[in-house]
This record gives sequence, structure tokens and C-alpha cells, in this order.
Amino acid sequence: MRSSPWEPTWSQDTIARRFALTIMAAVTVAAVLSALVVSLASAWLATPANDAGLLQTAISITHALEAAPPALRSTLAAAAATKIYGIEWHPADDPLAAMLRQGTGLDDLHPVEGAWLNDLTARSFVFYVTAGSPAAALLRHDFTPEERFRFLGVRLKDDSWLVYAHLDRTRDAVRAFRIGIALILLLLSAAAVSLVAARQLSRPIERIADAARHFGTNPQAPPIAESGPRELRGVIRAFNAMQGQIQKFVGYRTAMLAAISHDLRTPLTRMRLRGEFVEDAEQQARLFRDVDEMQAMVDGALAFFRDDADEEAVTAFDLGGLLTTIADEYADQGVAVAYEGPSHAVYRGRPFALKRAVTNLIENAVKHATPPAMTLEQVLGEQVPETVAIVVRDHGPGIPEDALEQVFSPFFRLDRSRNRVTGGVGLGLTAALAIVRGHGGDITLTNRPGGGLEARVTLPTA
Repeated sequence: MRSSPWEPTWSQDTIARRFALTIMAAVTVAAVLSALVVSLASAWLATPANDAGLLQTAISITHALEAAPPALRSTLAAAAATKIYGIEWHPADDPLAAMLRQGTGLDDLHPVEGAWLNDLTARSFVFYVTAGSPAAALLRHDFTPEERFRFLGVRLKDDSWLVYAHLDRTRDAVRAFRIGIALILLLLSAAAVSLVAARQLSRPIERIADAARHFGTNPQAPPIAESGPRELRGVIRAFNAMQGQIQKFVGYRTAMLAAISHDLRTPLTRMRLRGEFVEDAEQQARLFRDVDEMQAMVDGALAFFRDDADEEAVTAFDLGGLLTTIADEYADQGVAVAYEGPSHAVYRGRPFALKRAVTNLIENAVKHATPPAMTLEQVLGEQVPETVAIVVRDHGPGIPEDALEQVFSPFFRLDRSRNRVTGGVGLGLTAALAIVRGHGGDITLTNRPGGGLEARVTLPTA
């Protein structure tokens, strides 16, 4: 039976498997690092004496002192004490012994549970003393105000008592320090392993995003190589299929429209030949004018489709130098087009296509307004420009507000006289917009407050 495509398959490279392996690797690295640090730093992370160790020590010392004469017990207790624990012997008539028997004067008193001390279990108690309690003055111990200490009391057979005091104050601190180091190592190792794993996982996603951006500016971009987990390979496969279908559709549309425009030339030629037999001179002139206008529209459409099908390579070029060249070419024709901006600005795109787009905007201003001025603006990001803007401004009459978007429509002209000399065929701005959007940018037209029109071409640098 075939498993569902959404069911995790641990034998395959999937996102679920990568997450599981990342967690396992992070925990393993944390454990190894923790063990390594503890072994290398045993001097300052030495394991302190624990309660079990103190109880086991009390078994031997208690049996030895119980067998010794009472006169020697104080001396032997002091000799058996270490820097980790202290030992005091209190005779039966000692006030502290009376407190332990009666359970008074102590902060808290609990019998020792379990069989750790064997036959001494029934005679052993754990009690707590603070600096302000009556028992604090009877113990040979340095008490700190507001600090609570734990002691182990063992009653001997003659009703005297042995009191064991844990002197290692760093036990809890070292334990907390160990836990803190383990948590820090776990976090650091998890962060390091997760960063590496996330980088491996995000790299195919970045390639998909880059391919989507490149496909927006270059319809002939190659497909993406399939890599990464199974889910991402499926996404890349679907994206490549979609990209291929779009490329086929655009190519078919362009070829079809170009063929239609080309085939229109034949009936237009027949119309002109038949117009030669029209005897009315006025009607003949009108017919020839319409034929010429249709011929210009067909020629413009063919040029537009040829540009659309052009596979100019994307390359890095000097955008500032390109705009300067355009201004110099118009100056050679006696048209003063001013340029303001950096003389050199590296941009990656299709230089000849952008030159046609900017030329169409300038040509539109020269025909309908005054010679424009060009400005190149760069919007800086953290380190590099995020966008560049080419602004073309003139001092003409501007465009009606309701027509600022319509002028980009194919064959739309503001000149209602249908004069081809002043109005063109209405494809200049359409072609310019198609070129700019092919670079991932846009063109916006706005009327200037002081009069004139501003065309702003915004191009992303990424």
C-alpha cells in the first residue's frame, strides 16, 4: 500500500526529519560540551559532599565514638571533623541534648527516614537552627543573621548526642552553577546546531525567492536546480513547471499577435491600391490618411512585439553614463535635455531596453511640451542603494488627472485630431511601461504644482 505524500517518511530527506535530527544533535553536543567542561574544570567545579556521603560518614564515626569513653568523645569528635563537616559531642546533661530529646528550642526537627544509618536510624534526627533560636547559642558554629542551617543529630545509648554540621556552604551554589552551565551549553549548542540546520533549510527557499525575482525581470530565466528536503523539492518542481508554462504562453501570445499585425499589411496594401481608383480627391485623401494611420499602427505594433520578444541579456552597466549619452544624443539634434545626478551609477538590467524606455518618455515630452530635464536619484539602504529613480520633468500643460493611467494603454492618444505627427500611434508609453515592469519597476505620472508633467521611473537594484 502506497503511503500518503504528506505522511513523514523518516527514510527520506524531509523537513520533519531535519528538525528531529537538529534537536538530537543539539542535545548530544550540549551533553558532550557539558561533560568536557566538567572534566577540564574539575578544580573549580568539584563535586561537593552530598547528604548521602555525610550520612555514610556518620555511621562509622558514631559507632567509633559510641564505643569510646565519654571523657574522650569531645576530643575524638574534634579530631574527626573536616573542613566539609563539623562534629560536636554533647553529654546527656547538656541543654542542647535536652532540647533534642524534647524537640523544643529548635526551628524544625525531623526523624531520618530510610535505612541509611542501619540501627542508628531510629536515634537520628535532622534539625534546623537559625541565628535567633535558643539552640544557636549552644552550638559551636558561626551563625549568620537570617541564615538557616541544617544539622544531623544522633542520640547515643547513654542519651548523649553527636551533632554533625555541614560546613560546605557552596554546595547549593555549585549545584546551581552546574545547572546554569548545563543550560548555557544547551542553549549555545542548540543555537549553533539550529543555525547550521536553518541555513541548510533556508538556502533552497532563498534560491526560490531569487528565482522568482529574476523571473520577474527576465522571462527567459533558467529553471531552478532541485535540492533540499522533499517538500522544498516539490515546491521547486512546481515553480519550474509554472515558469515553463508562463514562458510558453508568453511566447505563443507574442508570436500570435506579431503574426496578426504582420498579416494586416496585406489588406492595407490592397486598400491603398483600390484607393487609387477613387475619383473623389477629398475622399481619396481621407482614405489614404486612414490607411497611413493604420499602417503606422501596424508598424508600431510589430516593433512593440519585436521588443517584447527580444532576449537581450541582463548585464551590469553604467546607468548614469547611459542617461548622459541620451542627453548628448538629443543635444546633437538641437534639443537641450538637462541631466542631473551621478555621472557613474552601476545598475544590472537590459541597457538597450531601458534606453528605449527613457527615450520614449523624453520624446513624449519633446512632442507635447518642452524639452525635459532628467534626474537620477538613488534611495540608499543600509550599505547599497535599494532603488534608483529616473525622473523626467517638463514645463508643458500636463495631462488631465483622469488620463494619467489611461495614457499607458495601447493606442491611447490625448490628441483627438489623430494626427500621427503630434500624436503618434499611442504605443510609446505602453512600451516604456512594459520595459520598466520587465525590470521589476514601475512608472508613475504626476502633474507638477508649478505646471508640467513628472514621469518617475522606479527600478529596484536587487
